[in-house]
Amino acid sequence: MNAPATARAQRPHIVVVGCGFGGLEATRLLSRSDVDVTIIERTNHHLFQPLLYQVATAGLAAPSIAAPVRVLFRGRENVTTLLAEVTAIDPHGRAVTLADGNRIGYDHLIVAAGATHSYFGHDEWAAHAPGLKTLADAFEIRRRMLMSFESAERESDPQRRRAMLTFAVIGAGPTGVEMAGTMAEIARHTLAGEFRRIDPASAQVLLIEGNTRVLQAMPESLSAKALDQLRKLGVQVRLNARVTAIDAAGLSIGMPDGGSERIDSHCMVWAAGVAASPLGRLLAEATGAESDRAGRVLVQPDLSLPGHPEISVVGDLAAAQSHVPGKAPAPVPGVSPAAKQMGRTAARNILARLRGQATEAFRYADYGNLATIGRNSAVVDLATPFGPFRMSGRLAWQFWLFAHIYFLIGFRNRLVVLMDWASAYWSFQRYARVVPDVADPATRADSA
Repeated sequence: MNAPATARAQRPHIVVVGCGFGGLEATRLLSRSDVDVTIIERTNHHLFQPLLYQVATAGLAAPSIAAPVRVLFRGRENVTTLLAEVTAIDPHGRAVTLADGNRIGYDHLIVAAGATHSYFGHDEWAAHAPGLKTLADAFEIRRRMLMSFESAERESDPQRRRAMLTFAVIGAGPTGVEMAGTMAEIARHTLAGEFRRIDPASAQVLLIEGNTRVLQAMPESLSAKALDQLRKLGVQVRLNARVTAIDAAGLSIGMPDGGSERIDSHCMVWAAGVAASPLGRLLAEATGAESDRAGRVLVQPDLSLPGHPEISVVGDLAAAQSHVPGKAPAPVPGVSPAAKQMGRTAARNILARLRGQATEAFRYADYGNLATIGRNSAVVDLATPFGPFRMSGRLAWQFWLFAHIYFLIGFRNRLVVLMDWASAYWSFQRYARVVPDVADPATRADSA
């Protein structure tokens, strides 16, 4: 398709693989410089993943948290957007290969392909307990959740009805906590008065966590408050419970005392494991770089690969460390602020190399963590120059709302989300409750 970049007498050509937070920030910075940028993304949109669970739980429509990549760079003539999937990287020929066989040459390459789900060696569980990384995942979880209530309305057998009204979320990180809390609100408030043969408020929402507490990245005090708020919403939290089996009819968990428990459920959500995109291992094999157990590529302090300074890896695909003067190198968490900062650092380092200047080591600025649990319920742990600032409850929930609105892409998205949330707050309604068909969730899981 394109001749190798080294054979072209043009401006430096930089290829960015992926338009998540890291790829987007890198492209934004590079687009303001005298270089040509090609961004390759397998979907046609940038997705604001922190609010993806809101789409899955019918709180927001997909366009509210997604923006077409072409629109984002419409005014940047030096940016070319390609809707394609990278299947191979040739570091010696300085080119990437697309799924259709075309090759794109580069002078510098930024790989920001993101992450996918990890089922810890049990990929067969994916058909029954989908994870939440893409809009397609969100649509499927929404369909399964809403159709479980619809199926229960038609079911006359009490045992089968109970299974249809049992929702299991596996993993108590931010995504799992947010999903479980919102599911409980939907059952107890949103669907009130809409069914005649079932009481939606009788639904069981289970949050299953293999460790000793929810929100492991949070301080213990906030973790305890989050647990209390979850229970007040009606969520049944099972700690020290590890999933041992998942099938179309439910799951089995191992208990701390060595026993096991079988839970019948027609709607299960996986929020327990994350693995790097498969492109990470392909890149490591092609360049001789090392990768960790999650498939993330080990990078140099400046985010480049050993022996290949023209290749940088950022975001969830990078096993990076933060290099703050006077402190020992520390692992960088897989969160969106880190991905953004890595994207900007990688872009600055490429421009520095083009000018013949030294590159900078990546320094992660940790601004803290926050997670919402439900209506007027959230926990916030902020890092400030004066020490940590922590809060929970209504004030934390309001802070969470405005922080996420601020970081959304585009004025229209901010306005729409603000209006939708205001409407949902006063009415308890969720108007994005649309499903494509009426297939039974269990049947759909069997055929997935």
